[in-house]
Amino acid sequence: MPPHTLAELRRKMALLRLVAEQTREIETARLERPERHPNRGAYPMIRLLAQVRGLGIETADMLAHEAFSRRLRDRRAVARYGALTGAPDESGARRREKGLARPAPGSEQGAGNARVRRGMIQLAWRFLMFQKDSALAQWYRARTADARGATRKALIIALARKLLVALWRLVTTGEVPHGVVLRPAA
Repeated sequence: MPPHTLAELRRKMALLRLVAEQTREIETARLERPERHPNRGAYPMIRLLAQVRGLGIETADMLAHEAFSRRLRDRRAVARYGALTGAPDESGARRREKGLARPAPGSEQGAGNARVRRGMIQLAWRFLMFQKDSALAQWYRARTADARGATRKALIIALARKLLVALWRLVTTGEVPHGVVLRPAA
């Protein structure tokens, strides 16, 4: 191997070790914070969300801090904040649906929180694997049994919206969504 290539490879490996070490420190700190102050802030909410099978600590942390720590008045406000609602086009008496409302690039305003939207869509796909017997997964499967890819993708957005609302109800009222399996409390 040429000496310059070998030197560059060593620099890249050193950088990779540094990034891996910093990532470990960040993850360790995130896991230790709730243990130091278990009943303060969003940590009770994070612990409750992390009990849902298929929902990890990182997703629970994101949902607790980005969406559920806000005072949202009802399920429609939760879905709007999660950027999981339609974008109606109203002009006079004519009304039609333009598809899913999305925030402008680089903006979290107008059509909800893009980070919550992306996280919920990923969680919806994961939810189908880990919560097969839940009412939400059965709802999705009943509507996509003979569907094509585009229909499945459109309905995963609807599942993500329903799941976000169900998780919001879980943390605000303690109501566990029907058929959802929880891990034992740690």
